Amino acid sequence: MQTLLRAHKGEIPFFYWLLPLIAGIISALHSNQHLWVKTIAAVLGISTLLFVGSNLFYNRLSIHRFAWLGGALLSFILFCAGWLGTYRGNDLNSINHFAKLKADYLIVKIVSEPSAKGIYTRFNARAQSLINGKYTRRASGNLLVTFVADSNTRKAHYGDVWLIPATYKHIDPPYNPAEFNYKQYLANQNIYYQSFLPLPQARLLRRNQGNRLIAFSLQIRQQLIAAIKNYLHNPEAAAIASTLLLGYKADLSSEVLQAYSKTGTIHVLSVSGAHVAVIFWLISTLLKPFRHHRFGKWLNAGLSLVLIWGYAILTGLSPAVCRAAVMLSLIILSKAGSRPVHTLNVLAVSAFGLLLYNPLLITDVGFQLSYLAVFGLLVVQPVIYELKELKNQVTRKLWYACSASVAAQIITFPLSAYYFHQFPVYFLISNLLILIPAEAIVIIGAIFLTSTFIPFLKVFSQWSGYLLEQIITGMTRVLSFIEHLPYASIGKIWLTPFEYWCWYLLIGLTLYFFISKKAAMLKLSFVYVLVLCISSSWKAAQTLQTERIVFFNVKKNTATLFQRGRQAVLVTNFTLADKNYQYSIQPCLDSLGVDSLLFCQPQQSLQTTFFKKQSNYVQFMQKTVLFFNPSLDKTVLNEKLPVDYVLLSQNPHVTLKKLNNSYAYNYLIAEASNSPQRLKKLVSEADSLHINLFNLRRNKSYIVASN
Repeated sequence: MQTLLRAHKGEIPFFYWLLPLIAGIISALHSNQHLWVKTIAAVLGISTLLFVGSNLFYNRLSIHRFAWLGGALLSFILFCAGWLGTYRGNDLNSINHFAKLKADYLIVKIVSEPSAKGIYTRFNARAQSLINGKYTRRASGNLLVTFVADSNTRKAHYGDVWLIPATYKHIDPPYNPAEFNYKQYLANQNIYYQSFLPLPQARLLRRNQGNRLIAFSLQIRQQLIAAIKNYLHNPEAAAIASTLLLGYKADLSSEVLQAYSKTGTIHVLSVSGAHVAVIFWLISTLLKPFRHHRFGKWLNAGLSLVLIWGYAILTGLSPAVCRAAVMLSLIILSKAGSRPVHTLNVLAVSAFGLLLYNPLLITDVGFQLSYLAVFGLLVVQPVIYELKELKNQVTRKLWYACSASVAAQIITFPLSAYYFHQFPVYFLISNLLILIPAEAIVIIGAIFLTSTFIPFLKVFSQWSGYLLEQIITGMTRVLSFIEHLPYASIGKIWLTPFEYWCWYLLIGLTLYFFISKKAAMLKLSFVYVLVLCISSSWKAAQTLQTERIVFFNVKKNTATLFQRGRQAVLVTNFTLADKNYQYSIQPCLDSLGVDSLLFCQPQQSLQTTFFKKQSNYVQFMQKTVLFFNPSLDKTVLNEKLPVDYVLLSQNPHVTLKKLNNSYAYNYLIAEASNSPQRLKKLVSEADSLHINLFNLRRNKSYIVASN
């Protein structure tokens, strides 16, 4: 069987055109755009003129002697197009961005489905205009808005236009090592500012001003979510059904997410290409009678497109579903035509079009994973499948399913490990076990959702809803069992960017070896295996030799890490189950390679082989730390106590002058657990006494490391 990688360049032109476009987008994201924009625009103009000229005067100038010229010029054009598209797509480059203009109020329109949790309602908004005194002018730019209101007040909806005070702020960067970069995550969606305000400060101006199709789809989705909750009595099963069928994740618990993530089946909870493909199969089966019609192919294609996009509307037109719908739409149209079209080229066309529309999609992990997974199924899966020839039809189908799962896992492993830091050991077993249930859920779910619109099918809705609930419950129990098996997942995988690219080079070279059978590719693969082993060993050796103190920046709490090799003590008032601990502390511990951790309360005494804490005084290797909190306010010492670090926490009332009389310290650190008023007073006093005070509030954590 010929693999897709053996295709001629002429069969997959968009695949090769996509590469310089992506290179241009990535280059723009990692460069000073204002510095290079004129140069890139000039290169685009010159390349375009040369490309057009070389085609107009192809014979006169004997351009055929330079076969590489056309391809090179087109690559330059696409690179520059990607770069400039990214520049123009960045709202901060607009002269009308609200952050560049003085304003008292902003008039904004809600452009996402608001998410409500307790008294908080959060949504993305787009600035339409601003008010400064008596003047109003047009404005642009996105911001994240959070309303604080009780449940009895009016709700915010997609398409609403609101008048809000211009009291927006920058989004905080990650302050602790390995903490999730929420600022960058929002920047990838063109959101750079946020506004947090009580609802009475905002005024609703107009309703239903959004895109009518999106508003309609969101309304339909809410009706379907209500129907799922009505017919599925198990809240967990209802939450999974809403996520799996409609892409609504608000009700999904962290325990369910963990079970699916650790078993390598998290993709099931994302409404994406696999779900749309099952819907397409169902539609194709239903439309079989039309195949023999005179215009059967086009009639089948037309109805398939209508139903696929109808399903996309039911899911709220989520980006993942729209990507899959675009991809499948192009495949359907290509197969309906008389001329055969390469599937890899169709995949590249969909990615090419989406990136031209929104270059920032390249930063979306879902976009990367979905296209890589489909690429793996098109390119890697045939290579794996051909490794074993089976004559039995049952074993052949089973091997096909195994090869597809392995191919998707191989091609997405470096990306998944880079972002999610774990590898599911039993992914093959998990995926095989849920293959049929997952497809059944999509098919039965689609029928169930359709039946809820028809009043006289209420009994059918009840039975199909019951069946759906039982399948979901059974599937979740199986995955929960696998999750708790020994060595179910390998965690704490922290790849460097260098290792990330080495993994993809290794995968590419190994794949090329199986296709070309060239021994040189295998030798190069072993070289990259060696490089990865050396890199991993070097990191492990560095960890074992490390002695480190980390003073974390955590609001309203205290946390200080004392690490020696893979052992550590954490002095904190956090508990292991605290969400802030999971968000700010746990990623740091995993990235630093901590295997053995002891918790120690701020007032607790503790002694280990490398750490000794007596009340508020800590001796760690050759360093000493004093935790100065309100319990020491009235302490008077006859002699100055020498100490390396003094950490001011939990709002102590001592003056720095008095502190200097009792302690001889080298470094003074003020924790974020202190109130803003207290920190302001401490900073002012430190300036007057010429003391170098490190204020952790709105600053990165303070790290003292031996290497």
